[in-house]
Amino acid sequence: MSDTIKSAVIEQLRQIKGPDLEGDIVSLGLVSDVFVSDGRVAFSITVPAARAQELEPLRQAAEKVVKEVEGVENAMVALTAERAPGGDRSTPPKPAPRQSQRGPDEQAAPKPGVPGIRHIIAVASGKGGVGKSTTTANLALGMASNGLKVGVLDADIYGPSVPRLFNVSGRPETASGRVLKPLEGYGIKVMSMGFMVEEETPMIWRGPMVISALTQMLREVAWGDLDVLVVDMPPGTGDAQLTMAQQVPLAGAVIVSTPQDLALIDARKGLNMFKRVDVPVLGIVENMSYFLCPDCGGRHDIFGHGGARAEAERLRVPFLGEVPLTMKIRETSDAGTPIVVSDPEGPMAAIYKDIASKVMSTIDNPEGAAGRVAPQIVFD
Repeated sequence: MSDTIKSAVIEQLRQIKGPDLEGDIVSLGLVSDVFVSDGRVAFSITVPAARAQELEPLRQAAEKVVKEVEGVENAMVALTAERAPGGDRSTPPKPAPRQSQRGPDEQAAPKPGVPGIRHIIAVASGKGGVGKSTTTANLALGMASNGLKVGVLDADIYGPSVPRLFNVSGRPETASGRVLKPLEGYGIKVMSMGFMVEEETPMIWRGPMVISALTQMLREVAWGDLDVLVVDMPPGTGDAQLTMAQQVPLAGAVIVSTPQDLALIDARKGLNMFKRVDVPVLGIVENMSYFLCPDCGGRHDIFGHGGARAEAERLRVPFLGEVPLTMKIRETSDAGTPIVVSDPEGPMAAIYKDIASKVMSTIDNPEGAAGRVAPQIVFD
C-alpha cells in the first residue's frame, strides 16, 4: 500500500513546475526520497537559499497536490538548500560574535526577577514549524523527571499550544487581587493565553498589547517556588520577542532548529537576538534530525542531517542533541501525552532527559560550557 501511495505522490509532484517554470520538480531532481507511513507523507524540495521566500508557493503547491492523493492523510513538505562541497561549512570557523554590543565601561541594567523562581530559560526558534513547543514541553518534563520543580510559560500569544501539549484546560483561578493561579499538568505549573481564549479564536493584537499580556502572565501569576521556569517563546525575532528577552531575567536560551540550511538561517537570527541583549545561548537542538520509519525501522535524512551541529560548532555554542522525527513523538504530542510522560523509559524520552541535564548543568556552571563564557546576568 505504501509503495502505491509513494508512486501516486511522485506522479502528482510531476505537475509542479520547477523554480523557473521549466520542467517539473521531479524531473529536475529537486525532490528528496518520499517516505510514506500510515497515511503520512514526508519529503523535502531543494531550492536556492536566496530564493526561499520567493519559492514558498512552490512548497505549498506541492503539499496541496500530495494531499489530493487517495490514502494520504497528512503531508510534511520542507524547502531545503543543500550546500555544495567546499561551501560555508568547510571554511574555518569564525570567532564567536561578541555577547554584548555595549562599551567596556557600560553594564547591563538589572532586570527584576520573579520571586520564588530560581532560573528562567527561553526556548526559541527563528521561525515557526520546527517543533519548538514540543521541545519545550518535553524539555520541561525531562527537567521534572530529574527532580526539579518546573513551570512553563507559553509566551506564544498568537499560537498557544502548551495547553494541548499538557492536556490542561479551563480558566485560571484568582489567588489574590490580579494574581492568578497557574494550572498544572503532569506536575508542571503552566500558564498560557490559551487558557483565556477559545482554541480557534485568532489573536489580532499589536505589539504593546502582546507585551502587556506577557508581563502579566509572568509577574502576576502565583508560580510559587520553582527551580526553573521554561518560556516557550514566540517564533521569529520581532518586537515581542526582543522585548521579552530584554525585560525578563533570562538565565539563557535554547535554540531549536531543523537540519536544513533554510531553517538554520532563521535560527542564526534568533541566536544573534539573544546575544544582542546579553542573554547566553545554552545551546542548539536539532529537531527532526532524521526520520525513523515505523514500518522498517530504517533511518532516513529527509531534511538533511547535522546542520545544527555544524552551526553550533561554527558559532562556538554547545550542541545539545539530535531529536529524530518519529510518528510517536508527533502522536503523543497531539494527544496531550508528551513522550517523556507517555514512554518515560523509552529512547526518545532519554534524548529529552539528556538535553535537560545538559541545559541545567550549563546554567549551574555557566563557565563550563564548551567554547563559551556566559555573560553575567544580574538578578534583583
